[in-house]
Amino acid sequence: MAVDRSREGHVEIITINRPEARNAIDGATSQALSAAFDEVESDADVWAVILTGAGDKAFSAGMDLKAFSSGEGSQIIGAHGGFAGITQRDFPKPLIAAVNGSALAGGCEIMLSCDLVVAASHATFGIPEAKRGLIAGAGGLIRLPKRLPLAVALELALTGDPMDAERAYALGLVNRVVPKERLLEEAVTLANGICENAPLAVRASKRVMRQAVDAPEAEGWKINAVAVNEVFSSADAMEGPVAFAQKRKPNWQGR
Repeated sequence: MAVDRSREGHVEIITINRPEARNAIDGATSQALSAAFDEVESDADVWAVILTGAGDKAFSAGMDLKAFSSGEGSQIIGAHGGFAGITQRDFPKPLIAAVNGSALAGGCEIMLSCDLVVAASHATFGIPEAKRGLIAGAGGLIRLPKRLPLAVALELALTGDPMDAERAYALGLVNRVVPKERLLEEAVTLANGICENAPLAVRASKRVMRQAVDAPEAEGWKINAVAVNEVFSSADAMEGPVAFAQKRKPNWQGR
């Protein structure tokens, strides 16, 4: 299988399973990832998602150029949600990248589609497309300047050189750096911490931040007001204070 899936509580773990090809994305893998994201997006029992790669060499090397040259381009790029089923998807749930090795080219762009990043200490990040006469066309040039200082993002794009995990962490691109043997454990711990909270409130918080980050403040307040009305009138908004008063764990319903 090009994509493996497992479930731990409310956390879905999606694994790109092509270690022999450095988890490069061919047509079948892009379509399988798209189908997986479609399913977990609509599954009310999934509150957070982890995306990782098989093995410890590569999170993903990006597009499988051999598959592309053999005519799989439309399958690879044209999947619902864009490249790898995620780079152009407005995914509503928390999405954590567990970067188990190099995340280069399209692999870096897949990582940038995620909300949070846990990296193995040997992981590397980069968009080397200019070295091959190309550009990072799956969101790298759009998202890197939002996640890094502009000069650093430009350095990555113009030199094509990779960045190691420690520098990525220091610059805020990565949330946590851990030894490779603890990578998935740490990602699951982070996801479980998110899942302790009300899923509707979590999703609304993500949506407001994503939409307001580039908006003028007045527009941000409008976006915020919609979320406040939605969340404060929910069953979970009633349950949270009651559970706190009763000194018990909340029973979240996601509505």
